[in-house]
Amino acid sequence: MTDIAGKTAVVTGGGSGIGMGLAKALAAEGASVAVADIIPANAEKVAAEIRAAGGTAVAVACDVCERASIAEMKRQVNEALGPVTLLFANAGATSFDPLMEMSDDDVDWILQVNLHGVMNTTRAFLPDMMKAKEGHICATASMAGLLPGWIPVHVPYSAAKAGIIGMMMNLALEMEEYNVHTTSYCPGGVATGMKVNNASYRPARFGGPGEGEVHVGEESTVATSHDFYRPEDIAPMVLNAVRNNRPFVFDHPDQRVHFRNTYSGVVEACYDDADAWEREHGTPEANPDGARLVTS
Repeated sequence: MTDIAGKTAVVTGGGSGIGMGLAKALAAEGASVAVADIIPANAEKVAAEIRAAGGTAVAVACDVCERASIAEMKRQVNEALGPVTLLFANAGATSFDPLMEMSDDDVDWILQVNLHGVMNTTRAFLPDMMKAKEGHICATASMAGLLPGWIPVHVPYSAAKAGIIGMMMNLALEMEEYNVHTTSYCPGGVATGMKVNNASYRPARFGGPGEGEVHVGEESTVATSHDFYRPEDIAPMVLNAVRNNRPFVFDHPDQRVHFRNTYSGVVEACYDDADAWEREHGTPEANPDGARLVTS
């Protein structure tokens, strides 16, 4: 079990959407919360609402694409609230543009904020958790990362979110001896406002910030054709998974069918092909010296 009450939590992207819901839910359960966001006014608004409700919260500016910004955010959080044992690496951005119509800045931004942002934030807070022999990292991935064959025209985003899942699952193995746990949260449809506000989060070095909504073409209408839940309704589900050290948390149980149709069936068919090949051709001879690169 992971304790929440009495602990200090950081939520990146906490100024709106899922991050806002998580920050408020954490405070309601007795955690002290650092609301980190690339737009300081958004972070302060959420922190003020938490304090007005009787909770403990501070607002901190942070661009997760910049290691120096993360380090400064951590310094401020430690100074204000003490050691952090709960990290919700939630900041993200999206795109539904065809890969070859995206600029280098477009691609770099999506990968940097969604994947490298989680990696950099995790690396910043992990040493203190390891030292304390206590901690939990919950990273916001996506069903588009778990099921990259489900939503078309989503290449860099799906790649980044799939990377988060791999990162969290592998890190869990590495952190077993330190009592640090990981969870990948894979939203299946949450009303975050990202479609409208996405461009305003874009750092200057990637050509932003900007204005205008994210364009979702007809090819990707599956991404908007299901139910969207409110952040405040899904946040308790996420915290329940964290409390119970679940490796994953989903919010749309009806999407199980998409997993079966777009992923599990494909994988099982590939294993069937491998079985059939070995039945016909035999099992390849194993290298008696173990795995090594054969150069001649």
